[in-house]
Amino acid sequence: MTERRKMYFFYKKEQDLEAKVNNLQLLAEANNFEVVKDYRKANIIVAVGGDGTFLQAVQKTGFKEDCLYAGISTEYTSSFYCDFHIDETDKMVEAMTNEQIEVRKYPTIQVTVDGLSKFYCMNECSIRSAIIKTFAIDVYIDDLHFETFRGDGMIVSTPTGSTAYNKSVHGAVVDPMLPCFQVSELASINNNSYRTLGSPFIMAGSRKLTLKVVQDGNDYPTIGIDNEALSIRHVEKLDIQLTDQKIKTVKLKDNSFWEKVKRTFL
Repeated sequence: MTERRKMYFFYKKEQDLEAKVNNLQLLAEANNFEVVKDYRKANIIVAVGGDGTFLQAVQKTGFKEDCLYAGISTEYTSSFYCDFHIDETDKMVEAMTNEQIEVRKYPTIQVTVDGLSKFYCMNECSIRSAIIKTFAIDVYIDDLHFETFRGDGMIVSTPTGSTAYNKSVHGAVVDPMLPCFQVSELASINNNSYRTLGSPFIMAGSRKLTLKVVQDGNDYPTIGIDNEALSIRHVEKLDIQLTDQKIKTVKLKDNSFWEKVKRTFL
């Protein structure tokens, strides 16, 4: 594991967390890891906080493919992306010193806004009305016009993101070993004037989804990329595809995706 010796810690700079992170850094150094201040020099990035912090760590460090991400939870609730708890130092040491540690690979989606700006998501991309008014979206699958949606918005999620915002709107939980992504509606209107599928649908990873905002006066939707909103105001079109880019994380024994689903929801 000599190629994984430079470690960067990502966390909120809060006073009560500083001391705990300092202890983690000392633990890493005691186990032959070099703690670096620049994430670009690291080949292990450790997010300390919760799932939201983990998503921020991946976003802020640029979805590094040559890097192993690990999550350390400071909360006592179940977490999908954090395999360790901040008080479980023995489990961390075991993972640090285990030469045969397994790696889990999470899929990502790419979102292109108006053919220009590109963004990546680990969980989901959401498009929602920014005002108290429905808006319309023309939905295309591989350039085929599929439906015209009218409602509060839509969520496009990765398999791992299927347990997050997507699940709260009754989307399916999807095995991350399947190369696909899912589209779920937010409060769609179905009447004589507007008709949508009315249920989530799953698309093969080779397909392209295009969402075109109908320019009818509500042309400034809020675009969410994982757990942050884009500052882009006027949006006409989103092109969304599954990418070949994978985020590598630590895989611990008895902590598979479905064990996490069971532990969190059942």
